[in-house]
Amino acid sequence: MNRFARLATRLLAAPRALVWVTGDGSAAVESWPTGSADAETARLCRCVAELGGPLALTGSDDDRLAFAGVPLVGPEGELLGVLAATDTGPRTWSEDDLRDLGDLGAACSAQMRLRLRSDEVLRAGEAADEAAALAEAQADRMETLLNRAQLLLRAAEDLGDTSGLGEVWARVSDLAGSDLKPSHVGLVLAGEDGLLRQVAGAEVGQAPWKATDAGYELDAGRPGARAVRERRTVVVADRQTLASGYAPEAVAEFDALGLHTLACVPLPGTEAVLGVLELGWDIPHVVDSAERAVLVVLADYTARAVERATYLDERVSIALRLQEAMLTDLVEVPGLETAALYRPAAQQDMVGGDWYDLYPLPGPHGAWALTVGDITGHDVHAAALMGQVRSMLRQADIDHPERPPHQAVEALVQACQTLDLPAGGTLVHAHLTPRSDGHWQLAWTNAGHPPPLLTHPDAPAEPAEQLRAHDVLLHPALPPVPRTTRTRLLAPGSTLLLYTDGLVEHRGQDLGTATDEAARLLAAAHPDAPLADVLRHLADTVAPTRSEDDTVLFAIRIASPASGADRP
Repeated sequence: MNRFARLATRLLAAPRALVWVTGDGSAAVESWPTGSADAETARLCRCVAELGGPLALTGSDDDRLAFAGVPLVGPEGELLGVLAATDTGPRTWSEDDLRDLGDLGAACSAQMRLRLRSDEVLRAGEAADEAAALAEAQADRMETLLNRAQLLLRAAEDLGDTSGLGEVWARVSDLAGSDLKPSHVGLVLAGEDGLLRQVAGAEVGQAPWKATDAGYELDAGRPGARAVRERRTVVVADRQTLASGYAPEAVAEFDALGLHTLACVPLPGTEAVLGVLELGWDIPHVVDSAERAVLVVLADYTARAVERATYLDERVSIALRLQEAMLTDLVEVPGLETAALYRPAAQQDMVGGDWYDLYPLPGPHGAWALTVGDITGHDVHAAALMGQVRSMLRQADIDHPERPPHQAVEALVQACQTLDLPAGGTLVHAHLTPRSDGHWQLAWTNAGHPPPLLTHPDAPAEPAEQLRAHDVLLHPALPPVPRTTRTRLLAPGSTLLLYTDGLVEHRGQDLGTATDEAARLLAAAHPDAPLADVLRHLADTVAPTRSEDDTVLFAIRIASPASGADRP
């Protein structure tokens, strides 16, 4: 039983849990960690037993335990014990905590009932030799039921941390294949248009068959549509049954899969049926009442995982759209060639606050402002903060174009603190001003960001210079500090590269190694190579294959008078 206690600590993020089992005049305790149960916990378990229902206590700072417990009941409603979790200090148990504990308690009760039933079978076998064959058959059935109870326990654990529909499908396929042995597992979901469509995992492997993109209506003559309409499990025993009661398209798909038996189980959602879980066998298979119950519970766990994955997908989609909307469409600047590249993290749910910006500064000098920054975080909040920081920095710049870049960043920091905006991260902010001789004056300030790289046309064999000087990064807990602006005259043919740490950050490797490689490759690029191609080559060569962070690269090349025209 301590396996259930271990699962309870994991599901509820509690340090201790136990299974308190009633007996004749005494109680047995199996805890996780082993031996962690105490007299106070046992007393509270007895309170749950007497109450006959769940009990949740928040605890207090004066050593009173935070306690959550549910009763474990037998087939006739009799008390078998208590499953409980405890924590130190005050803790409010959420509805999800209590629901998860109740689900785990139901599975624990099922396994305890199975144990009791197994004991009865063993006693019957010992009582009479003539019942040995019956006892053996019953024991086999108990093993099957126990395996399926373990399947449901694994489902509760494995489907609890999925983050995408493809991963949900892969986990369900693995779980069902371990005991039920289907040849086909399908996840069919209702779309926003009301049509049912098959879902397959794009990352972890494709389903054996994928329905047409058109999908099918809820009133279609298909077993899956019927399961959704009637909110019940639909079992097709064989092809003849399918052909006599369903549409020809359903029969064609059945034959394409090489199936003999098909079970379709509705996925219950919070507000409506989400779709259907399909399991098919290529040999005759009897779906008895016990297996139906297992499929219903498995579908329930699957539905919860689908809702969570859909929610996460929607949040990631919103964050990506928000971030992409903030990325500047580069305009043509006379005398400069510009290019930018943005690549999201390998994990889509790791969308963050990386951005680049280029805009003209008011005034007679034809100056331009450029920025590359990285706001801390990987969620919608980070993307929203990035949008606010980007806009405030622009405003500070445009309101006072005659001021150097560091004063714009100082104004940004002051505004964030005044508005209590919890923006933290790094950035490089610069002004580029043209000179009459074709040179451009670069003035920049660095707030804890990776060093810009600068190539020099008179030293083509040397790696790009790393402009390492920087000030402190941005953080809401740091007080405003004086910042500095540095200047450099850029000759025609020079290339300036700004980037975020997604380019150079490799797990287990010093940042300097990748930065040096980027400096070497940037200097080695042909002076006439399009900057967009140079950036793609840098990202493909230097950045990790599956980066855990967003990556932004922004490059500016000073046009050479020998080109005869400004670069686009």
